Amino acid sequence: MHDHTNIKPHMKVVGADGVHVGTVDHIDGERIKLTKADSAQGPGGEGAKHHYLPAGLVASVEGDTVHLSATGQNAQDVFEEAN
Repeated sequence: MHDHTNIKPHMKVVGADGVHVGTVDHIDGERIKLTKADSAQGPGGEGAKHHYLPAGLVASVEGDTVHLSATGQNAQDVFEEAN
């Protein structure tokens, strides 16, 4: 189990390649819940959804940024959609 105590809401999440993956909404057990704002949506915000990432992908936390061990695309490939 990874120590997630220093991951806070509104932190940026970036892949190992520096690609922006999302913004932390909160930690939910062993998953990071990302805000809806970074998900695909219509012009009025409709269709936006929360996504979850396994917290085990966290490589480090520096300042206001969570760095993942996976690339941005690989992280998006393992997104879990919130119901």
